[in-house]
Amino acid sequence: MKTAKNNIWNFNSDIESEACGDGVERKILAYADEMMCVENHFKKGAIGAMHHHPHTQITYVVSGEFEFTIDGEKKIVKAGDALLKRNSIEHGCVCLKEGILLDIFNPMREEFV
Repeated sequence: MKTAKNNIWNFNSDIESEACGDGVERKILAYADEMMCVENHFKKGAIGAMHHHPHTQITYVVSGEFEFTIDGEKKIVKAGDALLKRNSIEHGCVCLKEGILLDIFNPMREEFV
């Protein structure tokens, strides 16, 4: 099942994932016009290509290890770390150890639904 806009109860086990890159799958967990919560599963070596968008984004590292580049600066992040990506700042990552990233966007990413 796909998550519906403004749905109050969203159970992870009921939400289908979708491939969004080689070794990357995405689940849209919940969203409204103002924000969106997305779970991203990365296989080791998978790449989140460098990109930017007009949304402010917070990424929480649920598990794994990633090398992130944000606005030209590279850092390695692990479970429990969080990253703030202001709107229009270029960013991307490489998965060093299989893991999960949780992204919160403001406003929602309309192109994801």
